[in-house]
Amino acid sequence: MKLATLKDGSRDGQLAVVSRDLTQAHFAAGIAGRLQQVLDDWNFLSPQLEDLYTALNQGKARHAFAFDPRQCLAPLPRAFHWAEVPAYPDAAERVLRALGIEPPAALREAPAVVAAAGDGLLGAHDEALFEQALPGLDFGPQLAVVSGDVDAGTPADRALDGVRLVLLANAWRSGADGAAPPAAFAPVAVTPEELGAAWRGGRLQLEIETRLDGRRFARLDAAAGLRWHFGRLIARAAATRALGAGAIVGTGTVGARDAADGAGCIAERRALEAAASGEAATPWLAFGNTVRIEAFAADGASVFGAIEQRVSERDE
Repeated sequence: MKLATLKDGSRDGQLAVVSRDLTQAHFAAGIAGRLQQVLDDWNFLSPQLEDLYTALNQGKARHAFAFDPRQCLAPLPRAFHWAEVPAYPDAAERVLRALGIEPPAALREAPAVVAAAGDGLLGAHDEALFEQALPGLDFGPQLAVVSGDVDAGTPADRALDGVRLVLLANAWRSGADGAAPPAAFAPVAVTPEELGAAWRGGRLQLEIETRLDGRRFARLDAAAGLRWHFGRLIARAAATRALGAGAIVGTGTVGARDAADGAGCIAERRALEAAASGEAATPWLAFGNTVRIEAFAADGASVFGAIEQRVSERDE
């Protein structure tokens, strides 16, 4: 099934079920008001949402309405835990070597864990607000999952059973001061079962397209360069502490296995340009740029809806 959180003036929004083709929605108020409620009681509430989802897709939901992704918060607007576990080492190694740095062996031996702020996550069409346009402003498209409860020390094969929902995210990167807006999420969260053959062994067989001001920046195979599946990433995040229901674990910036397939972010493209010609040609993001990130299934359908954000200056 597909779920979204619609703006209603509150911090956590109103949970809705969204049709498979992303055209219709129906509030889930009779079942649960917020997504966190569902995650806390998944086995009881998710079957009820599945029934509503079936009715919506069959045109039998009595109070369906047109789905507007611009009215969405992040599917889970506030997460107790949000961690990136970089899972695309080929791209990371290329950047380091382009900068004249020998990649450490640990880059391929064990995924790292990068904790990020989970409060106030951005919706797909919220502006990305920066204090100033410093060199280094960049986007970071990635896939992520929302987990149920996962005990500390859970092995990777069992950790994969803890996946409840799959997300598409953009983790912003900034300049020298390191300050960046919270991560933004595509409008819709999707259950693994809904993905069908696109979800295989904890890997997503999807293409991630990034557009900058309407022009394609990259279209990457999300599975090709992924070294560790989501079970391994969740297990790594839960290596020393339990994850509560509603924890988000992301892959880090999606990257290609081969540089010829494209760069996942501006930093990678600039590093490759500098290594090839001695000078980086692609500019960093500036105020007024618009970034669009979308994931597509094999049939060309948009899976999560698009993230589309304008880079703007924060008011004093």
